[in-house]
Amino acid sequence: MSTAYRPRRSVLYMPGSNERALEKAKSIPCDGLILDLEDAVAPDAKPAARENVCAAALSGEYGRRELTIRVNGIGTQWHDADLEAACAAGPDGIVVPKVNTPKEVHRLVAAMERYGAPDRTRLWAMIETPEAILKADKIARADERLACFVIGTNDLVKELQAQHVPGRGPLLPALAQALLAARRAGIAILDGVYNNVSDADGFAAECRQGREFGFDGKTLIHPGQVEPCNAAFSPSQAEVEEADGIVAAWRDGAGSGVVTFNGKMIERLHVDIAERVLAIHRAVSA
Repeated sequence: MSTAYRPRRSVLYMPGSNERALEKAKSIPCDGLILDLEDAVAPDAKPAARENVCAAALSGEYGRRELTIRVNGIGTQWHDADLEAACAAGPDGIVVPKVNTPKEVHRLVAAMERYGAPDRTRLWAMIETPEAILKADKIARADERLACFVIGTNDLVKELQAQHVPGRGPLLPALAQALLAARRAGIAILDGVYNNVSDADGFAAECRQGREFGFDGKTLIHPGQVEPCNAAFSPSQAEVEEADGIVAAWRDGAGSGVVTFNGKMIERLHVDIAERVLAIHRAVSA
């Protein structure tokens, strides 16, 4: 198993029209940033925000944070100019709202190539409608440039005519389907935002749920959510010690036919899981 792992535990939305927020983001301990040109920016502020986020992407001042730009959606009056400017800026990723079909992925990738996006700039697709959920498998495998699903839980709740409730029962089938598609395609997948920034317990519970489900991390709307999110999506010391023990037991028992650790039978799949835990631990410790 490869140990190359890029942490995406905490990915924070930052409004592109707020220059102070973009400056502050340089010191926030999140794994990634989504510099936003869409929902967080008023229509008359969008041209200036576009300049701000592209300058930020070109600055090289955000350290190891994965830097992405969220453009306005396909079919909006700002989309083409946003996409062209973002491609020229060359961030780590370009986040596109409401990607609903594989054909849209093909068109986005073709546009990125036409606008000269560097190879390292990947496409991140927001999955936030019933159509996208039902086509998630085909979307995820539409093009190798697609690197990540970002789940838009607020829009999903709206489109399903559901309600925001603890435990997210109405969303669980959609979350599971998106996860299945992402894992089949071998791409990353990020959980949606938690709206109540003052509800620390509710946020912690949703982070735990997201990690238990298998998400790589969570998108965030407030800097105060970053550290608890990082903690939730990082292996605990006990998990790291157990993973070390499993890998060592497997290595020491090679050829014996049966390997056990702490009284439990160990198979290759358990070793794969343990190696992933250790890879995540090494990456976040760095």
